[in-house]
Amino acid sequence: MGTVVGAAVAASLLSGCAGPEYTYVRDDSGGTYFKVPASWRQIDQKTLDKEFLGDAESATAQLAKQAVWTTAFDAHANPSLGHLLQGAAGAEDEPFVFAKVEKLSEDAQNAVSLNDLRNSALMPVVLPKEQRQQLEAQGLSGFELLDDEVLPVTDGVRGVHSVFNYSLLDGPVQTFDKTAYLSADGTTVSTLLIRCTPACYKKRAAEIATVVKSFKVKHLINP
Repeated sequence: MGTVVGAAVAASLLSGCAGPEYTYVRDDSGGTYFKVPASWRQIDQKTLDKEFLGDAESATAQLAKQAVWTTAFDAHANPSLGHLLQGAAGAEDEPFVFAKVEKLSEDAQNAVSLNDLRNSALMPVVLPKEQRQQLEAQGLSGFELLDDEVLPVTDGVRGVHSVFNYSLLDGPVQTFDKTAYLSADGTTVSTLLIRCTPACYKKRAAEIATVVKSFKVKHLINP
């Protein structure tokens, strides 16, 4: 589950009666962290685990939990994991944030590329024509790349940032903002994915940019 760090409590104390402006989140290792507006509500972790890991009691799920950490936040008044790929029907859309930190297998560590980072944690960006056609046949169509950049290497941490559109099951177009980092030791991929409709993405650009800029991976030195 995402860890809300002490900075949020400190901010509340410093501001008197007013609550904290942001919720500060980090993964279990403390190596990946970001912040979201305090009004954005966290998705129930059991719901998230069931969606991405399956039966929580199964041996497969238990092993997956050792390699994968996830958390999600929804700005909608009625938060739902269903808003990850599509907005709320019949209502003004709100941003949805999904974060994933995954430990790579030894084989994956030896082969990981910048395109692997672009394709991490749902919503692939770079695909061969045949795979793109297969994805469209499955209902994920209308891909449009809006922005893509390789981020500066910082303390050995490599990263990419991509913004793109998709439409799920012939529904309205959704804009996705993805940042993915490979840890300095090459063992872990950390991904932040934000979804909103194009109109929502434009309207909430400042908030979304703040979340994106806060997403960092630091180099942890083992004792």
